[in-house]
Formats: sequence, structure tokens, C-alpha cells
Amino acid sequence: MTDYAEIIDAETWVFIERTNSFYPPDTVDYTVDQQRAIYDRMCREFHAGYPDGVSAQTTAIETPTHAIPIRLYRAAAPDPAAMVLYFHGGGFILGGLESHDDVCAELSQRTGYDVVSVDYRLSPEHLYPASHEDGYSALEWAARTYRCPILLAGDSAGGNIAAAAAGRYRQHPRAPAGQVLIYPGFGGDHTRGSYITHANAPMLSTRDMAFYQQMRTGGLDVSRDAGFAPLRDTDFSGLPPTVIVTAECDPLASDGPDYRDRIVEAGGKAYCREEKGLVHGYLRGRHTVDRARRSFSRIVYALKALGRGEWPY
Repeated sequence: MTDYAEIIDAETWVFIERTNSFYPPDTVDYTVDQQRAIYDRMCREFHAGYPDGVSAQTTAIETPTHAIPIRLYRAAAPDPAAMVLYFHGGGFILGGLESHDDVCAELSQRTGYDVVSVDYRLSPEHLYPASHEDGYSALEWAARTYRCPILLAGDSAGGNIAAAAAGRYRQHPRAPAGQVLIYPGFGGDHTRGSYITHANAPMLSTRDMAFYQQMRTGGLDVSRDAGFAPLRDTDFSGLPPTVIVTAECDPLASDGPDYRDRIVEAGGKAYCREEKGLVHGYLRGRHTVDRARRSFSRIVYALKALGRGEWPY
């Protein structure tokens, strides 16, 4: 049994308790519509506003079957060296342009890069692979629209979509130049590692994850699908330079180093940092928790470096 009282500091506990006051641990037992309403309210409560000088424009990518809403963030003094395509977290059933609005605005301001947030389709109305197809469409749109290198980024479920896109487009003429993945889920082995030691961690449990997976697939057999679970891929060569940031107190923590090791073994560049004492979803605590604040600065640093073609790891 993990003693979280020993691992998690006082600032982080305050963040956890505040989160739970808006999004209780039993929210997974509610209907999807109720969960979304609860999650959206929580995100509004944590919204930190925009940094000075950042502008945002909401538009859409038109596909043959539907429009994908996107939001473009631009700093007052933009750096054209790269752009960031960002995929939000939320278990593939929650979130959208509003849930990570301030995060994307801050990433744009601190890197100088354009950041484009993608409002991919959610389950259960749109089962897998709809979310990923929207991610692929967004990457193709970015390749058509921008001449600069494209960076992929995302947290949790969004990190999964980013990694799947990196895998699919590794041979594309405009293949992503790098990816930064924040407490992502890659479909790792649920019988070992963090899936066992942190099965009941604050903020995310394996019970929550089982619910999200059922909602995501509707019972579809995805056991051999590397898009659904990037760790199931049989070829990790040709992937872009990859930085993974995990939270120690998170069932998904083991997925990061496993994915890093596969890339490195295939001759690629990958780095994984486990943020000690932090929990899934800590991005919302970046202004109140010192550990989260420092982690967010490391995420900014990673994006900035990859956009310049640098590998400081």
C-alpha cells in the first residue's frame, strides 16, 4: 500500500482537495453528461486567464464529413521557429477547447510558438478511432498550413493521440519534428508497475481508467491496435525526438519509461522524467504547487528546444 501522506507535499494535497471539491472521486459513477458538466465546471474554476499579449482565434478544420473545432493561440512576439499541435486530456470522453484554454495560452506565450488546440470528437458518441482520426486530420492540416516544424503535445488521453499521430506520420514529408507528452497513457501492462502500486492514486484510479476504456471502444476488440495503445506497436523506429513527463502518483506512470525505452532501443531519441510527488492532472496546479510550476517550466523548455532542433537530454 502506497503511503501518499509521505510522498505528496502539503501544497499538492491542497490542490487535490480543491480538485475533489469540484470533481469528486465518485464522479465516474455519474452519467457521461453529468461527468462533463462537473469536469467543465472544475476547469472553469481553475482557469488562470491569459498571459499578457496572447491572442486566440477559434475556427475549424473542414473534413469531408465534419468540422473539427480548433483554437489558435499566438504570442505578442511570435517565434516562427515551430508550431505546437495540442491534444487535451479527459479520458477521451471529457474536455475540449475550454478545458485546456489557459494551458495552451501560457504555452504559446512562454515558447513564442503558435499553439493550436484540437477539439477532437469524444466517446461514447464517437467511438475509437474517431478521436485519433481527428488528430490525424489536424496534423495534415498543420502540414498544409505551416511551413515551420510541427511539434505534437498533449496530456493524458491527448498524449496518446499525439503518440499515435507520430507513429502514423513518421515517414510523412512533414513528419512531426518532436513531441512532448504529459502523463500520457500508452496502453501498458496493467498487471505490473504503477498500474499496481498506484492503482488507487489520488486524481486517477485504474477503476476510472477501465470506465474510460469501455466508453472509448464500446466493446470493440483493439487488442492489436497500435493507434489505440502505442506500446503495442511492433516498430518504434523513425519516431521524432520525444520528451515524456510523468507523475509519480499515477497509475499511468510506468507507460512513460516503457515508451522511452522502446524508442531508444530502436535508435531514436527519447527522454522521460518522473515528477516526484505529483498526481495525474497536475497541470491545473501549476500556479499554486511549486512542484507543478517547475514541471510546467520543464515542459516549456522541452517544446522550445525541440522547436529549435535541439536535444539537450
